[in-house]
Amino acid sequence: MGQASIGIIGGSGVYDIAGLEKKRWEKIESPFGEPSDELLFGELNGVKLAFLPRHGRGHKLPPSEINFRANIDVLKRVGVSDVISVSAVGSLREHLSPGTFVIVDQFIDRTFARAKSFFGAGLVAHVSMAHPVCKRLGDHIEIAAKEAGINALRGGTYLVMEGPQFSSLAESELYRSWGCDVIGMTNMPEAKLAREAELCYATVAMVTDYDCWHPDHDDVTVDQIIQVLLANADKAKTLVKHAVPRMGADLTACECGCRNSLQYALITAPEARDKEMCKKLQIIAGRMLK
Repeated sequence: MGQASIGIIGGSGVYDIAGLEKKRWEKIESPFGEPSDELLFGELNGVKLAFLPRHGRGHKLPPSEINFRANIDVLKRVGVSDVISVSAVGSLREHLSPGTFVIVDQFIDRTFARAKSFFGAGLVAHVSMAHPVCKRLGDHIEIAAKEAGINALRGGTYLVMEGPQFSSLAESELYRSWGCDVIGMTNMPEAKLAREAELCYATVAMVTDYDCWHPDHDDVTVDQIIQVLLANADKAKTLVKHAVPRMGADLTACECGCRNSLQYALITAPEARDKEMCKKLQIIAGRMLK
């Protein structure tokens, strides 16, 4: 089985990573079912990396049918400790124009049809999501974007809707009134599961168009959105090229608090824990189940 220290989850338009050496696809099994696709292993500037296309190669999976638990499980299973999530989003703010990248720091989760936790009856855990992304990774991505000449703004709230339909005008205006900056369908429960798995996680939200609140929204064509999507994908690959070496050389990574998120999260008494569930969670929570 391949091994990697950094994981990249690619969203719409990002189905591989350019510049990878020693590339190979490998199927990784998970007790939580089928992940979105095989993992693409390779090396980028000597750093071992695993790439997972969130929707599968060819974009086969709609947001509600992505097996987020299996995706996070297989990444941790191969040794990943740092995850960069790349996602296409709509803008809820005039200044976040198409082509802009947002290094998200908060989420509002409006999804309702997805398994949102590795834990449950027989083994209960409550992790903190007050600060849902890793500041350390955000710092690396922000510097990498500047090095690459990519317009990336630090900080923003990502409203995650269920989909697959886009929002109504009333919903779009509601989310704007809540102070949300971008809207998409895929980063929840991904961020929650990464926190439960004690992975450092950061999101790069790539704006493809304005959501329907914008007066010019109806003038945007599918062709225009696809053009922005493809341009964003190219920029995302460039961003990854600059960020991965920085992350790989980070000697402070082991001290990051994300990697201890389960320290006080398990509530179920050891003698009351379901043995089969504990076995299933050995990769995700084995550190706390010894």
